[in-house]
Amino acid sequence: MNVHNTAGSDKAGVLEKTFTIQGGDFIRAGEVSSTIKKVLKEIGMDPQIIRRAAIASFEAEINVVCYADHGTVHLTITPDELRIVAEDRGSGIADIELAMQEGFSTATEEIREMGFGAGMGLPNIKKNVDRLFIESTTGEGTRLEMVIEIKPRGTTEMQ
Repeated sequence: MNVHNTAGSDKAGVLEKTFTIQGGDFIRAGEVSSTIKKVLKEIGMDPQIIRRAAIASFEAEINVVCYADHGTVHLTITPDELRIVAEDRGSGIADIELAMQEGFSTATEEIREMGFGAGMGLPNIKKNVDRLFIESTTGEGTRLEMVIEIKPRGTTEMQ
């Protein structure tokens, strides 16, 4: 896993980090999402947001490991939102609507034997983010943009 810290961006209050993922590297699978979780804890992010971001980033990371040659995860944190963009070069998703259905999977038997490929990745991502955008081209790759809104401190939810 390579990490490029671009926290010194031009925008005040913006933290950015980019991670690279090697497809097929099941030994390191989960390192990116664990690092994202650690970063969010270090900056004092709300535990519920940390949990949601960890789940979404883990599922996206595992999809890159299972289905792509390589990919990147870019984390951007602003005062208003946490944005995770996962991009890969791989087989792409032929039918996004079908892939969003719980239990649908194109995983190989080998991937399933390792405990992955149950068809819950994209549905779990959708459940844990406020906004999800998916772009995919068969034979080229996929781009997931996941956004979790951050409530300003002192804001309460209306019942």
